[in-house]
Parts: sequence; C-alpha cells; structure tokens
Amino acid sequence: MKCPYCGHKEDKVVDSRSTQEESAIRRRRECLKCGKRFTTYEYIEEMSFMVVKKDNRRQAFDRKKILAGIIRACEKRPVSIEKMEEIVTQVERAIQKKYDREVPSAKVGELVMEKLKSLDDVAYVRFASVYRQFKDVGQFMVELKGMLNTERRKNR
Repeated sequence: MKCPYCGHKEDKVVDSRSTQEESAIRRRRECLKCGKRFTTYEYIEEMSFMVVKKDNRRQAFDRKKILAGIIRACEKRPVSIEKMEEIVTQVERAIQKKYDREVPSAKVGELVMEKLKSLDDVAYVRFASVYRQFKDVGQFMVELKGMLNTERRKNR
C-alpha cells in the first residue's frame, strides 16, 4: 500500500475491523517511513452495475462519485466520513438487492436523498437542490415547506 502522504510503499496495519454491515474491512495503517496514519477499505469485488442516465447513456457505477456528492452536501455539517461511507454502502446494497445489471440514475439519487434526509436536513436539501436541478427559489421553497410540514407532524 502506497502512503498517501510520502509515497513510501511499506506500512504496518495498526487496526483492522469489519464495517457495521460487514461488507468491507477497515484497516488503519501507519507508514513505516513518515509515521503518518491512514485508513484503507477492502471490499469484495462484485458484479459491476451500469447506471442508466436520463439520456440513456450508460456509465459504470462508481462508489467514489456518489461519496464525492455526499461529501459536498455534508460540507461543514456534523457528519462523519464514516457515516457518509455507510450511506454509500447502504445505497450500493439496496441496488444490488433490487437490480440485476442496470439501475436508473434517478433511483440512485433517490436512495441517496432518502439516506441523507434521515441523517442531516441541510445535507439533504443541498443534495436535492443539485440532484433535482431546482430552477428557481420557488422550487427550493416547495421542498423546504414539505420538510417543515413533516417535522411539525413528527413533533406533535
């Protein structure tokens, strides 16, 4: 494993454990040259999915792309990277259970929004505004009013 800080190719594993869903192994490593620690994840290589875009183009399912979108939505929010990675794993598992080889991009986005909504309202609205391509403030306000109404019902 190459150190992300100094590029040295030797390290030692300091800690190793399964993720919550036992779908991956999380390893804390320490570079033998610079001494810095970093985390790696080991996943079972599974059949790749194709994501069918709105214009019918197909693109390989990419965990990193989903995680990048979630990280952007959660920027400056009290959400740990572990929680964000957990969302990606949950989305990936849901897709594997329901779809064979291809999944519509709309379903991927809806799954991410569903998970973010239960985790952090601000991150959810940020993701939804990009995903749903709000054209104006009116569309944004409709989404916020829906959230506020749901919150009021919960608090009664």
